[in-house]
Amino acid sequence: MRNSPRLMAGAALLAAPLAAAVPSAASAAPTPTAPVPSVAAARALGATESHAGDLKASSDQRFQVVGVTVDRDGTSHTRMVRTVGNLPVLGGDVVVHQSPSGTYEGTSLTLRSRPNPTAPKVSAAKAKKAAAAKHYTLRDNGTLVVEARTADHRPRLAWRFQTSGKKADGTPSRVYTSVDALTGAVLFREETIKTDAGDGQGLYSGTVPLQLTKSGTSYQMKDPTRGGTYTGDAQNQADLCFFGFCVFRAPTNVFTSTTTHFGDGTNTNRASAGVDAQYGTDETWDFYKDVFGRTGIKGDGKGSSNRVHYDNNYANAFWDDSCFCMTYGDGDGTQLAPLTALDVAAHEMTHGVTSATANLTYSGESGGLNEATSDIMAAAVEFYANNPSEQGNYLVGERVVLPGFGSPALRFMDKPSRDGKSPDFWSSSLGNLDVHYSSGVANHFYYLLSEGSGAKTINGVSYNSPTSDGSTLSGIGRDAATRIWYRALTTYMTSGTDYKAARAATLNAAKDLYGLGSAQYNAVAATWTAVNVN
Repeated sequence: MRNSPRLMAGAALLAAPLAAAVPSAASAAPTPTAPVPSVAAARALGATESHAGDLKASSDQRFQVVGVTVDRDGTSHTRMVRTVGNLPVLGGDVVVHQSPSGTYEGTSLTLRSRPNPTAPKVSAAKAKKAAAAKHYTLRDNGTLVVEARTADHRPRLAWRFQTSGKKADGTPSRVYTSVDALTGAVLFREETIKTDAGDGQGLYSGTVPLQLTKSGTSYQMKDPTRGGTYTGDAQNQADLCFFGFCVFRAPTNVFTSTTTHFGDGTNTNRASAGVDAQYGTDETWDFYKDVFGRTGIKGDGKGSSNRVHYDNNYANAFWDDSCFCMTYGDGDGTQLAPLTALDVAAHEMTHGVTSATANLTYSGESGGLNEATSDIMAAAVEFYANNPSEQGNYLVGERVVLPGFGSPALRFMDKPSRDGKSPDFWSSSLGNLDVHYSSGVANHFYYLLSEGSGAKTINGVSYNSPTSDGSTLSGIGRDAATRIWYRALTTYMTSGTDYKAARAATLNAAKDLYGLGSAQYNAVAATWTAVNVN
């Protein structure tokens, strides 16, 4: 098990898979749903054209169904969010009401006019100064959105920033601030830490804010603001499964506390590992929502769950479709520590996103791309979280390896061959490798596309990335590289996508986002060539 230190989709962190966690092809398929919600959703999307005036819709807008409610009499209510020119319209959500026969019966929305964003006149740097607040830390460099949640509900192009800090009573605070991209005025501030907010001290993450659920006189580690995601103690028990059928499931005993604080940063306090797992889920949820507008793993607003302290001396972590959950072992104490670090959590949660979108088959080259997708998004989440206790880097699992492991990380995106088994460049034999190693080529592509080739130091970590053709690459930045990969995954990749098809998918994604022949499009082509995918 410890000879193959790689993360497995739907299975385990290391190469020996857990039988309980590997869904069969049949179990991985979507569960059939009643036809009425799907029909209602299709008709509601049609209403964005036939009743565009009511919905304040236009040809450059895109709508996404996020929920359908069907009354007992068949009347349906379809909730949608929208983008315009790839920008999310905050406050542009809408509910379309339809009769049992599908007749349009009206729309609920607060948007007052059609969004029509133009180029920003205020730079992100200038807007950032306006968003700053005393005793608060800015956590990003701003994202362009269309803000329509102001008192007049009129859409305006805006820069949106996240700041974090503490309120006067010590309660954690996370505020999103929208700054008018044309005038520089602050349009809207949104506090996302709700009542029953608390915090926790994890093994790796330090002291972090948590959203809790009050139950009687105690608090549960269950987040009502992120789909009810919760974390519990598996009590060092393990699933008992045969041929994909489980006769026993290890428990998920939700962590509770009589105060709003969990954990103390040590493994003797069993809630400390739970804090890391819940925090990792929170940050990954926020990353997908803030960057891509995706609410939850399936995009349906529903949360997942985490089990920590799984089995005894279990040096692994895994995602399991069948329970929609992530599971973390305590490590073996010699090579690996508890596996609840932020990038491990983001990696496992991303396996769920992949399963819900492209559903990349977990073998051959498509399996390598599945693994790489989780590594890529794990790196992006680390940088997004901007947690000084777990700084962003292009290493995976560096916090969970112990000196006995013999390597400072599980893998290295700038030069995958540093692990001794992953290739830096594509070859015709790549599909014959274990997916935990064939992922290296896509990881290398992402690093080169983000940062470029050659030697450099980022957040105190040294990198030196080679190219197969001797070319020198400058990189287009991590944000653009991440957006291109996500769009390729969710729009163009399918279950059987191999490396050649991944090149085409990312080129299509770059064309959609930045234009054919743009610097980003050309960089994608050059970077694939640099890892020998032509």
